[in-house]
Amino acid sequence: MIDKIVPDVTAALAGITDGAVILLAGFGNGMPETLVKGLIAGGAKDLTLVANSGGRDAGPTAEILASGQCRKLICSFVRPDSVAGRLFAAGKLELEIVPQGTLAERMRAAGAGIQAFYTPTGADTLLAEGRETRVINGRNCLLEYPLRGDVALIDAWEADRWGNLTHRESARNFNPVMAMAADLTIVQSRHIVPLGAIPPASVHTPGVFVHRVVHIPV
Repeated sequence: MIDKIVPDVTAALAGITDGAVILLAGFGNGMPETLVKGLIAGGAKDLTLVANSGGRDAGPTAEILASGQCRKLICSFVRPDSVAGRLFAAGKLELEIVPQGTLAERMRAAGAGIQAFYTPTGADTLLAEGRETRVINGRNCLLEYPLRGDVALIDAWEADRWGNLTHRESARNFNPVMAMAADLTIVQSRHIVPLGAIPPASVHTPGVFVHRVVHIPV
């Protein structure tokens, strides 16, 4: 019987090692806050964190960065007056900036088995320095490669024991593509429902991409 429900956060996060690439889902809404706190408590270090942004001075992204456990941050933007901005300015954090749509597409490509793709985004900017470009249909395009994670930390509104997920409102942003792009996908879900209770059209992330689910009701 397939049952991906685990009893607690410790079991959900078991096996995360130093040096892991962590995909942290969310866009303000839909961030797996309890899993991030568990990751911090677990003490894994030298991490590469992939997130939509560097966050502010509070919230899950700021907390994991402030812990000193991250060596590198890959994201779409960083505010100078934030934990991430200050760590970068102090030389304590490596930073890779990727346009938001490209960031999502790099992870979707990883999940879909696409080996590389061209995009006009960033092709005529500093981001293209020293990188391969090609003119396609009259537009200069930049070659981008998939971005895969060792672990994805995912938020869900509801889940069943097979790991099928629904994401509420704007939480349906990076959660599905990050779940696809990781070797180990760990989910915190507000609700656990019986198998078959989620209509097929409401399965935003199929269980085939999910490995562990922990019930976090709050």
